[in-house]
Amino acid sequence: MSVFFLAKRFVAGETITAALSAVRELNAAGLTASLDFLGENVTNQEEAKRTRDVYLRLLDEIARTRTRANISVKLTALGLACDKNLCVAYVNDITERAARNADPFVRIDMESSAFTQKTLEIFEQIHADHANIGPVIQAYLKRSPADLQRLIDLGARVRLCKGAYREPSAVAHRDMNVIRRSYMLMAQALLSRGVYPGIATHDERLIRAVCSYACEKGILPDRFEFQMLYGVRPKRQRMLAAQGYAVRVYVPFGTHWAEYFRRRIMERRENAFFALWSLFTK
Repeated sequence: MSVFFLAKRFVAGETITAALSAVRELNAAGLTASLDFLGENVTNQEEAKRTRDVYLRLLDEIARTRTRANISVKLTALGLACDKNLCVAYVNDITERAARNADPFVRIDMESSAFTQKTLEIFEQIHADHANIGPVIQAYLKRSPADLQRLIDLGARVRLCKGAYREPSAVAHRDMNVIRRSYMLMAQALLSRGVYPGIATHDERLIRAVCSYACEKGILPDRFEFQMLYGVRPKRQRMLAAQGYAVRVYVPFGTHWAEYFRRRIMERRENAFFALWSLFTK
């Protein structure tokens, strides 16, 4: 029960209706959103199809209600682990439906390093025909600088985050100072040469460094957006919006909240701190 008490602040609800209600409150505060139907590591085609169908309904409801939001998808929730071709077909279905909306963008979330290469391959395959899709780069992965350069060359719209999965030292940096340096170098590359990047962080040092770099280089606030998790540092989200920065809030919903909370909040000590700290701040 105590874990749910913590988790419910960070999950907008179990239904599309509840999720859109939460997003409308964010919109009223000057924030946009990216909606994520919770679930991952699907191992059967029926469940993957159900996830696709939820996203298609979600996109229709976003359009009907004129909610200022786009969507984020996880490839393992759409069947990547059981049928790669089916996963590609479902992402195509979602991307084509999203293209009808005022905000047509579809974010492909990055998962554990076991899926990094396949995720980027699928992104490139779909991006060749659909420009309204973009991947995530995790700053703690040692391969990320090379991946980022290729994505910038492709003109991809990238979301940059630190990375929330527990990874072996062979593939990921573990020292937070190293991760911050890696993050900032990639953020600078995206701000200077990227296409409307998403700067996803709650780290105040990084937020201030990004603002300083953008100001120093004359990069206007409409050329990128900050991104934060639903329920984490909401007061800071609104402060940034009031300062003229675009702020997008990642809004998860669905019944699989426990896995999301464990994976995205509790696995990293820093995220656990933010989760607990946010319960007592606005």
